[in-house]
Amino acid sequence: MSIQQLDAHILKQWIEQDKALVIDVREPSEYASEHLAEATLIPLATISLSALPTEHHARKLVLHCRSGKRSQFACEQLLQEDPSLEIYNLEDGILGWMACGYPVNAAS
Repeated sequence: MSIQQLDAHILKQWIEQDKALVIDVREPSEYASEHLAEATLIPLATISLSALPTEHHARKLVLHCRSGKRSQFACEQLLQEDPSLEIYNLEDGILGWMACGYPVNAAS
């Protein structure tokens, strides 16, 4: 398979329908400052199939970072481990998500 690009509107629908497993590949400090409530943190340096939650088989696997570049690279790494993986990269990352006015959990 290949990496499919996903926009924030579709991801929002998938989250509402419990169809997406969202992985944030940024650094812990970035995640702590703001993140999607539904996102699981797995920094790019540690991304691997074995690091993914087991439910990644049951839902659509969506990776994101700040702008979409690191998550694209993370998608490529996962595809090297399993070329049959169905994987999505959030276009424009969390910045695109916030530009659509969607909520994030922010540090207080």
